[in-house]
Amino acid sequence: MKDTPSEPDEARWADIPAYVIGVTKEIWEDRGVHTLTRYYAPAIVVRSPASVVVGNDEVIGATLATLAEFPDRQLLAEDVIWCDVPLARGGGHLSSHRLISTATHTGDGVYGPASGRTFRYRILADCHITGTCIDDEWLVRDQGAIVRQMGQTPQDFAADLIEREGGAEHCVKPLTPERDVPGPYTGRGNTDPWGARLAEALERIMAADLRVIPEIWDRGAELAYPGGATGHGHGDADRFWTRLRAAFPKAEFRIHHVIGREDPLMAPRAAVRWSLWGRHSGWGGFGRPTGAMVYVMGITQAEFGPRGLRREWTLYDEVAIWKQIHLHAA
Repeated sequence: MKDTPSEPDEARWADIPAYVIGVTKEIWEDRGVHTLTRYYAPAIVVRSPASVVVGNDEVIGATLATLAEFPDRQLLAEDVIWCDVPLARGGGHLSSHRLISTATHTGDGVYGPASGRTFRYRILADCHITGTCIDDEWLVRDQGAIVRQMGQTPQDFAADLIEREGGAEHCVKPLTPERDVPGPYTGRGNTDPWGARLAEALERIMAADLRVIPEIWDRGAELAYPGGATGHGHGDADRFWTRLRAAFPKAEFRIHHVIGREDPLMAPRAAVRWSLWGRHSGWGGFGRPTGAMVYVMGITQAEFGPRGLRREWTLYDEVAIWKQIHLHAA
């Protein structure tokens, strides 16, 4: 099933991708931080693996802090995969935005004293849009890529961040199901077969059926993973997903949102937002098992071609995972 063309309320935006890309540029690069009062709902819920932020005032403050630390930040859109939301589920639209951020660390802030380093990292963000107002958001930044470009590891940066935020008792706590805040969006996406195909592949991987990778992935598939890591083909895909699942072998895997789309001049695409919630009880991508309860918030996007899944982008926040592991040991 394909979505029919649909326009936001404001005539200057040609379609949903134009709105999402245009608003992002207006806020960050055109310095229209004040437009957040128009484009973000007063009680918006913004979830990232690092925290849950409620209210537009908090979003504006965080945006200004980021611009003070990275004044030349750019947000370069790669794709927007979107669907209409049925009225029974709140109406509006749900977008999954993939972008590259470039920024020079010329101000003091969360990442420490100004270093002058230039960073390049990917972001995946899902937003619920009502008219021209975003009122629910799920955001994953590749923090692992950022801290590696600083010359640190996600494990060490997470430990240092806990101390700088006042220790285990007072630091900002990562997102977990208990800390989540419900928002207005209650949908699960659309029923397009491309989204269903990606969701089924991820479910099979998490059920330890790794045969799905050579069945679904193109042998020459391009892969982009946390930490700025890239790869190609079945072996690299198998290693990435096996290391993740092996670290949390009994964690509950859930799919929260699925979008599939076909658009002119573009390959069929899909976006899936998913999570793992359970104990760090296995050897895998996060070292010695600690028994820590860990929540992994992930987003995967994919493009399909004549020989299967030919491009995959998956993100989760390594720093947020390590922070939960360290807090368990504190």
